[in-house]
Amino acid sequence: MPPVTVFVCTTCRRSGDAEDAPRAGATLAAKAEPLAGPDLAVRPVECLGNCSRGPTAAIAVPGGWTYVFGNLDPAEAAPALQEGARLLAAAEGQVMPWRGRPEPLKRGLIARIPPLEFPA
Repeated sequence: MPPVTVFVCTTCRRSGDAEDAPRAGATLAAKAEPLAGPDLAVRPVECLGNCSRGPTAAIAVPGGWTYVFGNLDPAEAAPALQEGARLLAAAEGQVMPWRGRPEPLKRGLIARIPPLEFPA
């Protein structure tokens, strides 16, 4: 399986969070980082530009599609991101199948971005 990277926005807040409250994105990143392994990298990033629908994460595979997810719950999303990464790595054509996708990734899909080498 190709290596997969999960990018997690650390600056995301949840709607209504106090300015001085811990950032939900940072919490999600902290929960996701221990799930990294030889075929899964977890990369905290400062902003994924999906501020109104955070916490946000993206799952990318070399030569395949990148998936952006929002409105993630830090309490349940880390294992869902790990499972989504596994599904994407094993998927034919590096397109994450809908069937078997964890519920947070079904509800939270924001965008699906084609690979840079996508044929015209």
